[in-house]
Amino acid sequence: MSTTLETEEHKALRSAVAALGKRYGREYLARVVADGGQPTELWAEAAKLGYLGVNLPEEYGGGGGGIAELSIVLEELGAAGCPLLMLVVSPAICGTVIARFGTEEQKRAWLPGLADGTRTMAFGITEPDAGSNSHRITTTARRDGDTGDWLLTGRKVFISGVDHADAVLIVGRTEDARTGNLKPCLFIVPRDAGGFERRQIDMELHGAEKQFELVLDDVRLPADALVGDEDAGLLQLFAGLNPERVMTAAFAIGMGRYALAKAIGYARDRTVWKAPIGAHQAIAHPLAQAHIDLELARLMMQKAAHLYDAGDDIGAGEAANMAKYAAGEACVKAVDQAVHTLGGNGLTREFGLASLITAARVARIAPVSREMILNYVSHQTLGLPKSY
Repeated sequence: MSTTLETEEHKALRSAVAALGKRYGREYLARVVADGGQPTELWAEAAKLGYLGVNLPEEYGGGGGGIAELSIVLEELGAAGCPLLMLVVSPAICGTVIARFGTEEQKRAWLPGLADGTRTMAFGITEPDAGSNSHRITTTARRDGDTGDWLLTGRKVFISGVDHADAVLIVGRTEDARTGNLKPCLFIVPRDAGGFERRQIDMELHGAEKQFELVLDDVRLPADALVGDEDAGLLQLFAGLNPERVMTAAFAIGMGRYALAKAIGYARDRTVWKAPIGAHQAIAHPLAQAHIDLELARLMMQKAAHLYDAGDDIGAGEAANMAKYAAGEACVKAVDQAVHTLGGNGLTREFGLASLITAARVARIAPVSREMILNYVSHQTLGLPKSY
């Protein structure tokens, strides 16, 4: 893919990460998933090379870059067939929130470990009855008047990687003393906290990162478990959600590129009549369209990352949503066309495309559905009235 709009540093990073991904590949990831394990070797090597914390501040062991650099890491690993999904959660969401809003103690406690891969953090926002409506989050946090501790109670679902994370950044709600209304706040909840339980969700989609339902039953946390300002929770929340959307776009673009590369190689070599099947427009044109769609999605992803790293949270919000939408659609179409190009071979384990049919849907569904993104654009960008 073209990298003419990128800096020389970005091109070098892309090339280096692509080389790392090539050493592992989809076969490695498939083997890890089949064994029920984690891609620990890849995670450790990516950490050693400085890729996991490329977006985190240098003074805490990071690379001093931004979401633009981290999205390159995830995209290239995805294009090699071995994306690290926890990159979306641990350094992109949790690391960014702590770096921007955490106390000095929280930064020293968490950022070096997130950067060198020795610690990971999951992110808990989705609830059974809230869905895409974050205003219906019912996980509540109240103060213990005697000790000043926080007590968290609630449930979360579809939380990735909790079984291996050291803590979960939980989105709860506290009561505003002035209005009595509930407002979002972020809390660091250690995995072994009392009253904090998890249950693995049985998923048809098999990945290295398992999905969990969490139950918080009066989980007691010290006062310093709160991240940032209690009155600025919404701003802090979206400071994590915008990078999540950019990184989901990177995940989708990488997956789409991987599938498309498989299909292109097959179309070049497969000869049924007198010429390779890729010589026929019925095969070539859909692959060309898929390539165009992935390129366009990447441009919007780059714009979103640039705006976010420049501190334009409002502009980044719009662009990140658009990037996630475009990348999700492009990924699904690229995977579908790749499987179709290979015909029956596209469903075999040998070519490794069939499992992507399910995986590609994730980019349309999570972390926010394409319909909610269309709502966002119609309301926030076009100024149309809400229907809800």
